[in-house]
Amino acid sequence: MVEHEFHRIQRLPPYVFAEVNEMKAQARARGEDIIDFGMGNPDQPTPPHIVEKLIEAVNNPRTHRYSMSRGIPGLRKALSGYYERRFNVSIDPEKEAIVTLGSKEGLANLAQAISSPGEVFLVPNPSYPIHAFGFVIAGAVVRSVPIGPGIDFMAGIERAVKNSSPTPVALVINFPANPTAEVVGLDFYAEILDFCRSRNLYVISDNAYADIYYGDVPPPSILQVPGAKDIAVEFTSVSKTYSMPGWRIGFAAGNPKLIAALAQIKSYVDYGAFTPIQVAATAALNGPQDCVDEIRALYKDRRDVLIDGLAGAGWEVPSPEATMFAWAPIPPGFAHLGSVEFSKRLLAQAQVAVAPGLGFGEYGDTHVRFALVENTHRIRQAVRNIKAFLKKPDNIVELNDHQKAARK
Repeated sequence: MVEHEFHRIQRLPPYVFAEVNEMKAQARARGEDIIDFGMGNPDQPTPPHIVEKLIEAVNNPRTHRYSMSRGIPGLRKALSGYYERRFNVSIDPEKEAIVTLGSKEGLANLAQAISSPGEVFLVPNPSYPIHAFGFVIAGAVVRSVPIGPGIDFMAGIERAVKNSSPTPVALVINFPANPTAEVVGLDFYAEILDFCRSRNLYVISDNAYADIYYGDVPPPSILQVPGAKDIAVEFTSVSKTYSMPGWRIGFAAGNPKLIAALAQIKSYVDYGAFTPIQVAATAALNGPQDCVDEIRALYKDRRDVLIDGLAGAGWEVPSPEATMFAWAPIPPGFAHLGSVEFSKRLLAQAQVAVAPGLGFGEYGDTHVRFALVENTHRIRQAVRNIKAFLKKPDNIVELNDHQKAARK
C-alpha cells in the first residue's frame, strides 16, 4: 500500500484540548460529577418563538429542497435590519451580506477564498483557533500578534507589518474577544482602519459577542467607522445572542469584494443551511429582543458569582465586560505548570474542567478560560472545590519546592 503524507493535515498541531477532554470523559465514565466550564456551548434552550417558527417552516414541504448558499433573501434583509437598528449602519443585503454555517465556517471559507500559498495574514495570539488555522489550512502563513492585558496590540501590528515579507494581505481582529474578553471602542477601530488602509491590508473582524455585554455601552461594530466597508468585513452569529449554537447560522457583512469572494467559494462547497433554520433565524433577528436581554442577564449573574467566588477562594480573576468567558491568569504559585497541566490537575483534584489557554495560542499559556455555561448553583460548588484545591497541602509543598529550585 502506498503511504501518502497529507501536507495540510501535517500543518495542524496536535489538538491541545484533547488531553483534558479525554480525562474529562474518563472521569465521567467513573461516575464523577464534572463541573464543565471548558467549551463555550450555551446551555439554555433557544427562545420558544424561534423554535415555533422552525416547526412552522419545516412543516412546509417546499422548504425541504436545496437552499441558497448565500442565504435566503429574507434572512439577508433581516441582517441588514439588525445592522441598521443596532449600529446605525446601512448594509446592502445583495452585495454586502452573506449567510454562513456559523461564523466558524464563514471565516474558514473566506480564508480559502483570499489566500495563496506563502501569503501572510496577521492574527491575534491568543485567539479563537479558526482565526489562525483557517489560513493555515488554506496554505497561507500566519504571523501572530500578541494580545492581552497590558500588551500594546497596535504596536505589535506595526512591528508585524514592518517585519513581514511579503506584505500581509489582511489582519484579523476579534472584539469582544474570545478568549481574553477584551473590548474596544470606535476610536480603536478607526486607528486600525487608518493603519490598514495606508498599508493596503484588509480587515476581518469577528464580532460574534457584540450582544453579550454587561455595561451600559454596547460594543460597537467596526462598520460604524466611516469608510470601513472599503477594506473591512465583519462576522456575526446567532449562536450566543439567541442561544442557537447547534443551529449553525452566522453572517458576514461589509466589503463587497470580500463578500463576493466568500460567496463564490460557498457556491462550490455548500447549498446553505436548511431553509427552515434560516427562516427561524430571520424570526430571531426580526422578532422581540427581550430574550436577548434575558440571556445577557443570565450570563452577567453567572459572571458575578464566578468572579466573586474565585476572589473569595484566593484566585483574582478580572471581571469580563463582555462575552460569555472569563480569562483567568493561572494563580502565581501554579504558573510554572502551564495551562494544560494546571487544567488537568484542576480536573483531577477539583472536578472542574476549564479550557487551557495554550489551546488559543502560545501566548495564552499563562491563562485558562472559564465559559459561563453552568448554573449558579454549580458555579458555587465549583468555587468550593477550587478553594480546597488551591489550599491542598500537597500542592503547597510542591509549589514551595519549585520556588526553591527557581531561586538556585
